[in-house]
Amino acid sequence: MKVLFIGGTGVISSSCSQLCVEKGYDLFLLNRGTSFRAAPKDAEIINADIRNAAAARSALGSQTFDVVVDWAAYNQKHVRNDFNLFRDKTNQYIFISSASAYQKPVQKLPITEETPLENPFWSYSRAKIDCENFLMKVYGEEKFPVTICRPSHTYDKTKTPLRADYLPFHRMKLGKKIIIHDDGNSLWTLTHTRDFAKGFAGLLGSPTTIGEAYQITSDEVLTWDAIAETLAEKAGYDLHVAHLPSNFISQYDKEWGDSLLGDKANNAVYDNSKIKKLVPEFKATIPFSQGAEEIVEWYSDPRNQIVDYNLDALMDRMINDSHS
Repeated sequence: MKVLFIGGTGVISSSCSQLCVEKGYDLFLLNRGTSFRAAPKDAEIINADIRNAAAARSALGSQTFDVVVDWAAYNQKHVRNDFNLFRDKTNQYIFISSASAYQKPVQKLPITEETPLENPFWSYSRAKIDCENFLMKVYGEEKFPVTICRPSHTYDKTKTPLRADYLPFHRMKLGKKIIIHDDGNSLWTLTHTRDFAKGFAGLLGSPTTIGEAYQITSDEVLTWDAIAETLAEKAGYDLHVAHLPSNFISQYDKEWGDSLLGDKANNAVYDNSKIKKLVPEFKATIPFSQGAEEIVEWYSDPRNQIVDYNLDALMDRMINDSHS
């Protein structure tokens, strides 16, 4: 199977790239080569910027692919360009959407692929919904072979679930409080990227997935307090938490606030029956306790201990203002 990944060296896609190579697929990565994550040695690199349609078309030449996956499409313009570029070049186009596109606030758990797509709080999610709507339109009208994939919060060793990157460990080390939104008891699902890859691989080249959407997550459900406690325990730090309302956080940091109100502040429990029916062997086997150990190990390297001091100071101000 000949597979093209647009991107392929990101948090989620790197594990999928590696698994494709291990399965013996002919994997091509079209990207700018700017990621610190290395591409699998057996993947063929096409160095081009997908945002430059003419350059991408030139770089691809007359090649066709069994599957094209765009890991880096974030608005309707991006997928419209993909449609124009790949409409005659592939038997399957997989769009990486987001589980944050599901209805907020969530009306019914568990979340399934049939849960309505509606997010008035986060522009990122609304843009993903626009992408899905456009792609399903061209699927219906022009038989463009679309499959939609909706990851939820998928992480690797480089991505701390808390905001942001190394900063939670820096604050724990200094005995400072970690900000957790609301009461810390909302339910959340974290999926390790290697687990995600096992389910995702089942979408590739599957004709039954055309015109369908699939979510792929772990079945492990945690509270945000439990996530913070696990990270602190694995790092060997005492945990001190400041619980602040999501709306309060949004007043100080709109980007953070939007991601909370439009996603993380809502209970997120997923029904993975659909992907398990397609890929019976799919099962998420990496608990967050193991993933947290990988994260702690990554950030034990001084080269990865980059502190956003502006955000650190803003967190101090938020905590202080919450008591005034």
